[in-house]
Amino acid sequence: MKTVGFMVMVAAIATLSAVVEGQASGTKVLTRAEIDALLAQPASVLVIDVRRPDEIASIGGFPVYLNIQAGDLEKRLAFIPKDRAIIAVSNHSTRSGRAADLLLKNGFNVAGVAGAQDYEAAGGALVKSAPRSAATAESRKP
Repeated sequence: MKTVGFMVMVAAIATLSAVVEGQASGTKVLTRAEIDALLAQPASVLVIDVRRPDEIASIGGFPVYLNIQAGDLEKRLAFIPKDRAIIAVSNHSTRSGRAADLLLKNGFNVAGVAGAQDYEAAGGALVKSAPRSAATAESRKP
């Protein structure tokens, strides 16, 4: 009986840690409806996906986005427009939360964060596309 109680306590602590980690950012986690409403205004929104290209290819992503991996975001801030509301995207909003914090600290308008897998689980449709190979990119050079 004590073993079961101990295992339940360990599971509860692990779950709480995961929740705290996922919500480390103070930025709002957007619902599917909020994301869809923002995407309906393409001239005023920018989706920044901070996942690796292989994650986007295998899991899917939003139809139009700027992909800047989380580790490169700070180096790329100068290339991000400040005149749009930003939706930061990762798989489950953890990396996007950290990205949103960095963007907010640097004066960007962040509408919120989204998890691509969470969006899809809520009924949203993701787009799957394969990254271009080096050979394909090379063949397009003039």
